[in-house]
Amino acid sequence: MQVPLIRLQCGANSYEWGKKGNSSAVARFAAATPSANFSIQDDRPYAELWMGTHPSNPSKDVATGRTLLDLVQDNQALLAPSVAARYGAKVPFLFKVLSVNKALSIQAHPNKKLAEQLHAKDPKNYPDDNHKPEMAIAITPFEGLCGFRPLDEIAHFLESVPPLRQLVGEDHAKEFTDVVGKTRENGSEEAVEQNKKVLQKVFGALMSSTEADMAAATKVLVESAASAGRDFAGGGVAATSGSTLAELVTRLHGQFGPDYGLFVLFFLNFVTLQPGEALFLRADDIHAYVSGDIVECMASSDNVVRAGFTPKFKDVDTLVSMLTYSYAPIDEQKMHPADYPYATLNRIAYSSGSSVTLYDPPIDEFSVVRTTLRGNGAKATFDPLDGPSIIICTAGKGKISVGPTVQEVKEGYVFFVGATAECVLECEGESDDDEFITFKAFCEVEENRNGTF
Repeated sequence: MQVPLIRLQCGANSYEWGKKGNSSAVARFAAATPSANFSIQDDRPYAELWMGTHPSNPSKDVATGRTLLDLVQDNQALLAPSVAARYGAKVPFLFKVLSVNKALSIQAHPNKKLAEQLHAKDPKNYPDDNHKPEMAIAITPFEGLCGFRPLDEIAHFLESVPPLRQLVGEDHAKEFTDVVGKTRENGSEEAVEQNKKVLQKVFGALMSSTEADMAAATKVLVESAASAGRDFAGGGVAATSGSTLAELVTRLHGQFGPDYGLFVLFFLNFVTLQPGEALFLRADDIHAYVSGDIVECMASSDNVVRAGFTPKFKDVDTLVSMLTYSYAPIDEQKMHPADYPYATLNRIAYSSGSSVTLYDPPIDEFSVVRTTLRGNGAKATFDPLDGPSIIICTAGKGKISVGPTVQEVKEGYVFFVGATAECVLECEGESDDDEFITFKAFCEVEENRNGTF
């Protein structure tokens, strides 16, 4: 019988947008597990740490070198029969750490039906047939673009940013502002669908403008951002000031030069997250990460439909046609985590303000628990789960216990915990102020452990 606690060696992907050298949490976490094939290079960007069974970068058992996929296929009890029956002999989620120095692409992830179609048609650019809803939780202060802004904000920018209006076209811009004005006080389903259709039309017009027109409009936009300061884009909107938008345009232009993404940001919510704050992105939701370190959990897929801020393959027509065109203020798109009821804190943990917090998105493949233990001896005991877990330490040090098996834990250590195993985490700090922070992704089919979204 396989011991249900396995320390993992996890691979780091190097992409241009990653943070370089030791400034990257991904690099530091990857280096925490000894590997003959990995050493941190100061000038190399480290973008993603992958934890799971996805074949593109599968995790390995430190002790044996076998992949986690091999281990769970050989012993499906590690997954739980209910999980294996539903998702097959693999971990149904992909857990990641991302270190973002340069903005990621304007993108969305396809729903299950579209993923199957794209994979069948173009397996090179869409490597699997699964959907990819995902959740991001900040480790450090984080910036991103997420979902379409409230329509009044987009209308404001179409009026106050001449190069944006020029790219979209006068007729499309006027139609959009007219429709939004007429439906402003109407929350009926018919009005919402009308709004979504006109939003798709004006966004599609932007994305179908010519490269030459976009480049010319970019020159005007960047000059305006440099000269207008806080008055840029009509002073901005309540959620995003003119000076913030001017800085974003200047920074992103410095990273990519002329790019459609410079204009897309007027359509999308700009969001900042502090450590512990989170976003959930449904399939077909548009987004882009701009800067910071996060843990990310998703259905086990590597499908991305891109349309800007990237040298990679772009599929603009697919992106424009697939999006939900839902629009809302960013506060409605943030997650609202809850206390996790299936963990018991000891007296030291209670008195020191330790916490165990559940992020439970409205999908079946995964949930995530963030545990913060303060002070030496602070302990959290987790009830057994009828499904697999992967745990990463992002700060501090301590130990993890599953039955009689006990292992030390430091920043960057990653563990797989098999189904039906009670798990204990304990802080081994040197003072009452030391924190031991871990994130645990898990899947459980038969029992719904509800949080609040």
